[in-house]
Amino acid sequence: MEIAIIGASGYTGGELMRLLLHHPSADVVAATSRKLDGTPVASVHPHLRGLTDLVFRNTEAGDIDADFAFLAVPHTAAMKVAGTLAERGIKTVDLSADYRLAKDVYEKTYGVTHTAYFEAPYGIPELHRDEVRGAAFVANPGCFPTGATLAAAPLAKLAHTIIYDSKTGVSGAGNTPSATTHYPNVGDNFSAYKWTTHRHLAEMKQEAARLGSTARCYFTPHLLPVNRGILTTAHILLNEPMEQDEVEALYQKFYADEFFVRYQRPTLAAVRGTNFCDVAVESEGDRVVAVSAIDNLVKGASGQAIQNMNLMCGFAEDTGLRSAGMLP
Repeated sequence: MEIAIIGASGYTGGELMRLLLHHPSADVVAATSRKLDGTPVASVHPHLRGLTDLVFRNTEAGDIDADFAFLAVPHTAAMKVAGTLAERGIKTVDLSADYRLAKDVYEKTYGVTHTAYFEAPYGIPELHRDEVRGAAFVANPGCFPTGATLAAAPLAKLAHTIIYDSKTGVSGAGNTPSATTHYPNVGDNFSAYKWTTHRHLAEMKQEAARLGSTARCYFTPHLLPVNRGILTTAHILLNEPMEQDEVEALYQKFYADEFFVRYQRPTLAAVRGTNFCDVAVESEGDRVVAVSAIDNLVKGASGQAIQNMNLMCGFAEDTGLRSAGMLP
């Protein structure tokens, strides 16, 4: 199957190419970039040197020649090309925010008008597998909502309040240098940001509601001085107390058939470079602390996008994604 990556110069584009090298049914034939037209991919993604001879091309969506496309572009850019890809019969996973939320929620959250809205499955396969399977277009979730939602999902409908506290690696900010990601500002440091206003909270609220929950949801992210990973602590305040063995049994049953969700003590090192989400819980009665760990560039972005592609195209869900974490 021939693959096009639209907006391939960033971290998620590079990660898509790295992971798809191990997919037996996928061949990346196009990597687009407006600014880097004519530049060898390996000069921007040096870890791919010797593994691909692709060159970035400034190719319009109407000229893409592929069976499948990944949109690794900023929000508002995806909506400009999604319709064109659909008209040409190119199945697509969108890694931007443009199709994750209801139209009115998106416009309020991102402060822009959505000019090409349509409903799309929200691609957390563990929760929306039936909608994703065979779909022509899937909205890939944000990295924070993936780890947070998987942490809380088994208990969401039993809670009246869920408080998400996430720590993320710097790669989540993308590969454009800024004062926020400048090494002297990040190294040997730790800080919270967008304490109450992070855009991903809208996805967390949406998913809680889809799980049958009426819980109030809150979210604060923090920037860790590491490259990869998100560790999320979800404080789940229950309507009725539950004992530790009850909660553990609920989580183990909920995720019993999910290859990519492992019930074990979460650490970033154990999931680094993988599509796994590690989850564990501890109950003190009416409050359960659920902790999850994901790699923000894999299960939080490119790996989950490939997991969705596999479902959309009829491949085994774990194809190209069976890899162990880089520990230590």
